[in-house]
Amino acid sequence: MFKKMLASVGIGSAKVDTRIFNAAVIPGDTLEGEVHITGGDVAQDISDIYLKLATEYEREVDDSTIHEECIMVDYRLLERLTVQPKQEIVVPFALELPYEIPLTIGRTPVYIRTGLDIKTAINPRDRDVLEVKPHPLMQRVFVAVERLGFHLHKVDCEYTHSFGGSYPFVQEFEFKPSGEYRNYLDELEIIFRLHPGELEVLLEIDKRARGFAGWLNEAFDLDDRYARFYLTESDLDEVDVEAMIDDIIRSHIH
Repeated sequence: MFKKMLASVGIGSAKVDTRIFNAAVIPGDTLEGEVHITGGDVAQDISDIYLKLATEYEREVDDSTIHEECIMVDYRLLERLTVQPKQEIVVPFALELPYEIPLTIGRTPVYIRTGLDIKTAINPRDRDVLEVKPHPLMQRVFVAVERLGFHLHKVDCEYTHSFGGSYPFVQEFEFKPSGEYRNYLDELEIIFRLHPGELEVLLEIDKRARGFAGWLNEAFDLDDRYARFYLTESDLDEVDVEAMIDDIIRSHIH
């Protein structure tokens, strides 16, 4: 009886540990691993085992920036399980990652939260951080932009309600010009929308203010230019992405 009382406050209760086989992934990958459950000092009934894939984004509220968590995948791994004292249970999993998962560049976190729901007890939890690398189509864009003389300055996940994606945020990549375009642009912002076999690329080309009229345009946010293009898997060998982006930028600044 005393052990049950201790387990109810987390002392001698069951433990959970998620072990991920491929912590470095790209959007659309399958995350594989095992959930290891170790029984405590008494038998306990687990009503639910869950995995939550989560990230965080920024949102402006009353002139302040707050950070909110977004659960991208809520995966029920197992229901109604009894774990005996000191028993070890291993539950394998394979979780398909969304194509809209953000890259872990800059301060963007992506992580798996694992939990056990145990009645009349503190629920054991575990958290594992993932490394999300660029998809090959995204990487082709990054390389092209860098070759054009831009360097990555800032990466943010920001709240939006009008982008039409599955989640309430977009990840923005802000590049600063250091080459030929330094005298023409303030920045180049990129947003990706990845789909199976295709990448949609949105560019925001922010022209440098010129004189009083240019300052007025910039002050009233009228000087931004937007462009969009698509890449497919077959384009990796056939399309000169650097030349394509260069043509788009030139067409907007001249």
